[in-house]
Amino acid sequence: MEQKSMTALVSAFSRAYHSENNDVKIFNDSVARLLLSEQEYSQIEKSMTQGIQFFNPGFNGSDVDALRWIVDNQLSPSPLGRSAFSEQALKNAVNSGARQYLIFAAGYDSFAYRQPEWASRLHIFELDHPLMSMEKQKRINSIYKKKPENLTYLPVDLAVTAIDEYLFAHTEFDRSKLSFCSLLGISYYLSKENFTNLIRGISNTVCTGSTIVFDYPDQDTYTDKAGESTKKQAMLAGGAGEAMLASYSYFDMESLLSDCGFLIYEHLEPKDITEQYFAEYNRANPQHTMSAFDNVNYCLAVKK
Repeated sequence: MEQKSMTALVSAFSRAYHSENNDVKIFNDSVARLLLSEQEYSQIEKSMTQGIQFFNPGFNGSDVDALRWIVDNQLSPSPLGRSAFSEQALKNAVNSGARQYLIFAAGYDSFAYRQPEWASRLHIFELDHPLMSMEKQKRINSIYKKKPENLTYLPVDLAVTAIDEYLFAHTEFDRSKLSFCSLLGISYYLSKENFTNLIRGISNTVCTGSTIVFDYPDQDTYTDKAGESTKKQAMLAGGAGEAMLASYSYFDMESLLSDCGFLIYEHLEPKDITEQYFAEYNRANPQHTMSAFDNVNYCLAVKK
């Protein structure tokens, strides 16, 4: 697994499973299944099913039912909800003039290969650790013969690199154009200092009116007040060698963003997320309802 992120693989699996097994979808990633080999997909299926008693002690049902329960309750809520939130915000931003889309810690994000017509106006930048970026491109190149003309891969270690200096050095990036920056799944794995430095670096780079969107763990995430799914998620991430490092209250995040030159434009807590992005799916699937993940908030902020 030296060149693979286990959390990225499981996230891709959860998006693929949801898209293939539901007519009404919270988020439809039509490419995710192609990014996983048959062996990887089967391996994740097997390991998750075998762990049902960890996820849901006392569960009594078939392996198929066990996998469905784990995906719907543990694996899918965050990747699906935050992706739906982010790509809807992206569409709104494009309609308002955004012309650059920066996907930080892109992992196995597939937007560039399923982009709708309105995205043709965008220059898409995928930023990720060099090893992860190389591994992802290897997968993509085995599926697609040609890279989209509006896509640029930017290998970078976000934990140690000053992002403003890095982007200034790339002539493809235009500081004068409105940018939309996606930072999904990042805030958990960076220290508060490194996350703040990343936000500040973005602020130093993008023009006024540009947008950042991200999810983050609330102040109760690593306490006894956390939901059971949150506690298990932290254990899984730690077991995969990708320990979660930070959590934030709303006021922590508001202060952090303000200090870095951003104002919160939209902020959603789990109940809001469920009502806004999961309701239609839940009406269509009363036997397999899904709720937004415990202790995770979504935030959209605009540079002042």
